[in-house]
Amino acid sequence: MTFVLAIDQGTTSSRAILFDENMAIAHVAQQEFTQHFPKSGWVEHHLDEIWQSVQTVVRDVMAKANASADDIAAIGITNQRETTAVWDKTTGDAVHNAIVWQDRRTSDLCNKLKAAGHEDMVTQKTGLLLDPYFSSTKVKWILDNVDGARDRAQANELLFGTIDSFLIWKMTGGARHVTDATNAARTMLYNIVDGEWDAEICDLLGVPMGMLPQVLDCAADFGSTSLFGGDIPILGVAGDQQAATLGQACFEPGMLKSTYGTGCFALINTGDTLVRSKNRLLGTIAYQLDGKTTYALEGSIFIAGAVVQWLRDGLKIIGDATQTQDMARNADPEQSIYMVPAFTGLGAPYWDAECRGAIFGLTRNSGPNEFAKAALQSVGYQTRDLLEAMQADMGHTGEGVLRVDGGMTASDWTMQFLSDIIGASVDRPEIFETTALGVAWLAGSRAGVYPDQAGFAVNWALDRRFEPGMAEADRTTLYAGWKDAVGRTLVG
Repeated sequence: MTFVLAIDQGTTSSRAILFDENMAIAHVAQQEFTQHFPKSGWVEHHLDEIWQSVQTVVRDVMAKANASADDIAAIGITNQRETTAVWDKTTGDAVHNAIVWQDRRTSDLCNKLKAAGHEDMVTQKTGLLLDPYFSSTKVKWILDNVDGARDRAQANELLFGTIDSFLIWKMTGGARHVTDATNAARTMLYNIVDGEWDAEICDLLGVPMGMLPQVLDCAADFGSTSLFGGDIPILGVAGDQQAATLGQACFEPGMLKSTYGTGCFALINTGDTLVRSKNRLLGTIAYQLDGKTTYALEGSIFIAGAVVQWLRDGLKIIGDATQTQDMARNADPEQSIYMVPAFTGLGAPYWDAECRGAIFGLTRNSGPNEFAKAALQSVGYQTRDLLEAMQADMGHTGEGVLRVDGGMTASDWTMQFLSDIIGASVDRPEIFETTALGVAWLAGSRAGVYPDQAGFAVNWALDRRFEPGMAEADRTTLYAGWKDAVGRTLVG
């Protein structure tokens, strides 16, 4: 048996998935790691813990399959995007914890840059808005706040990368400092029109360009690793949302997918056109293959699955995420509770870094069931926010079908509500793990194990289609209540 190994380094866990010759999941290993919250709105990860977790899950999944390095044709890596790592180029030691994409510590800096009139320039070049979400201001924060870091960076002693870059550097023993175009596009340092790191933005933020990785196509030679019993080539890399776009075979302009993990991210393929959003969505790179860039319009929701994690770990009203579906079904239908999960601000289309979470409509009868229902509904409402912004920007939302993936899509109740509130079909694929599948296909196709783009698209398989069954008047009333709740929460 020949396998392709997908490493999915996410926000709350690292996973290794072995796909067989037919692109079916053979074995999975997963390990959660610690979330650090040193201050309100700050989120960090310990890079050594991430690295150890990746090594552990790779070895575990190989042991489950009784597979050696010779049995693995290639490795694909997908990763939490924007999370920022800075490390010593000689020792590999981190100079600071990784600053996670959810982190809001650079809000004041972003506001100052906006006030100074820099946002238009940044958006024109990167497709992004000046927001703490992206990597560039996180790098500046590390260089400005870690003793000696700026001097060391200017002396070419430090490297910056997103998590994919850090993992590849470690896996190749420091031989390769590389990334792919999709991850580079999320740093707010990369010019997605010209396809290169942007000297003007780097100078504005004081980021030495010598820290930056080489940018490659999503399917390319990223190096090889000998850490798992023999040389295995790393042939595919994509940020998690772009990897899911590939895994959903959204290769044609107008195709739309939404991924429900820690956050929620909706992307619509815009082909060779970089759409300039008028509704605070992001222009970004969907994928880059054979030197050709395909663009996307993206809406980013910071909290989706994380709201269920909060019910478990924060409120402690559930023991497992799977409980929320039955709890939502059993909630009091007479109560209209709205949960706005702005734990780290709100993303698209609001982009308010300062607002925080709130719950509206509580009564004495409100309990765990109602909280669970409101939490799941918040994901549907936020998705509609994104789709309405896309509609305004493009005049349409693709084919009228939303392809979905990620852990939350296992909940039939949540997917039915999503279909009801957006008033459109929702397609759930047979393979939920489309993020891992996307990079497995990148690596496997380059290794000659998997089919080309057209062959892969033909193999996409539907598990279930959810059709809207809610009356239009009810849909309108519920969504109006959501918009009112968000309006009461916003600060900016």
